[in-house]
Amino acid sequence: MAIYQYSGRNRRGEAVRGSIEAASADAVAGQLFNNGITPVDINEADVAHDVFAGLKAMRWQLGEGKVTLVDQIFFCRQMYTLLKAGVPIMQSLRGLRDTTQNPALANIIASISEALDAGMDLTAATRRHPKMFSPMFVAMVQVGETTGSLPEVFLQLAQYLEREKDTRERIKQALRYPIFVLVAIGIAMVIINLFVIPAFAKIFSSFKAELPWATQVLIATSNFTVNYWYLLLFAALLAYVGIRLYVNSPDGHYQWDRLKLGLPIVGKTILRATLGRFARSLSLILRAGVPVVQGMGVVGRAVANDYVGERIFQMRDGMERGETVTRTATATGLFPPLVVQMISVGEESGSLVDLLSEVADYYEREVDYDLKNLGSAIEPVMIVIIGAMVLVLALGVFMPMWDLASAARGGG
Repeated sequence: MAIYQYSGRNRRGEAVRGSIEAASADAVAGQLFNNGITPVDINEADVAHDVFAGLKAMRWQLGEGKVTLVDQIFFCRQMYTLLKAGVPIMQSLRGLRDTTQNPALANIIASISEALDAGMDLTAATRRHPKMFSPMFVAMVQVGETTGSLPEVFLQLAQYLEREKDTRERIKQALRYPIFVLVAIGIAMVIINLFVIPAFAKIFSSFKAELPWATQVLIATSNFTVNYWYLLLFAALLAYVGIRLYVNSPDGHYQWDRLKLGLPIVGKTILRATLGRFARSLSLILRAGVPVVQGMGVVGRAVANDYVGERIFQMRDGMERGETVTRTATATGLFPPLVVQMISVGEESGSLVDLLSEVADYYEREVDYDLKNLGSAIEPVMIVIIGAMVLVLALGVFMPMWDLASAARGGG
C-alpha cells in the first residue's frame, strides 16, 4: 500500500487537502466519496513522504506510540457520539483515525477499518488487538452488535474506563509521597556510604584505638561499597531483570498477584480495588445482556489479577454445576459477609445487576477512604526507617567522636 496525497471539496464546498494510505488511487477516491469529499486531484506521495511514514511506523513498532487509558476513553466517547448521531461505522472509524494524535491508536483504528472492509464484524476486529481491547471490551462489543445497541455499549465502556482512570490516578497520587521518601532515603544512604563515612574513617584511623562495633560495621560496609560498587550495580540490574522475567512468566505473575494482596498497609486496598473492578465489570456485562456464567469467564480475565481471576473462574465452575452466585462467592473467601449478603439479596430479588453496582460503589468508597488515610498509615513506617538511619549514624559515627572528646577532657 502507498501513501496518496489528495485535494478536493467537502459537502460545504470548502477546499480540503490530506493524505491517505491505500492500495490505489481508485481506492482513495472511494474513501473520499464515503467521507463526503469530492476529489479534485489524487497523486502518489513522493519518496520523502514514504520514508517519513515508514519511520513513523517504525517508531510505533518500537513502542514510542502507546495506547493509554485516555486514548481508550476518547475512542469510546467518540464512537458513541458518532454512532448516536447516525454516522456509519466505517465513516466514524475513518474520522477517528484522521483526528487522533496518537499514531498507535490511529494504526489500530486503521487495522479495524481494513478488517471491516474485508468482511469481519467489529467483534472479531477488536479481538485482534488484545493490548487495547480487553476480553470484557470485546464481549460488550459483541453484545452491542448482536442487539443493535453499539452506541449505548460504547457509552457504558467510556464511563467504566473513566472510573478506572480516576481510581488509578488516586492510587498514584497516594503513593507519590512514600515513594519519594524511599527514593530520598536510598540516595542518602548511597551518599553516606560513598562520601561521608570514608571521610570519618580517615579521622577514626588516627585515634589508634579500638572502634565500637557499630563503627566497624559502617566502615566495612562503606569500604565494600566504594571498592565494589560496580558489582553491587551489576547485582541490582541482574536482580531487576530476573524479577521482571519471573513476574512476566505465568507462575511468577500468579505468585506476584497473590503476594500483592498480602502486602502490609496497601494489600487490603489493592484487594478492595480489584473486587470493586470485578463487581463493576460483572454489573456492566450483565446489564448488557451477557449470561452470568459467560460473564464470569469474561470478568475473570478482566480484573487484572491472576489470583483473584482464578477464584472468579471457580465461581463460574460452581455456577455451571448449579450453585448460586452467593454460595460460590462465599466459597472463595474473598468477600466479606456484608458483600455476600448484598449479593444474596440481589440474587433472591432478581436485582443482581443493581446490587453488584452497589457492591462496586461500596468498594470504591472503601478504596477512597484507604487512599485518603494511606499517608497517615505510612508515616509511622517512614519515621521508623529514618529513625533507624539516625540511630545507626549516631552509634557508628558520633560515639567514637564523643569518646575522643571525653578522653580529651579527662586528659586535660
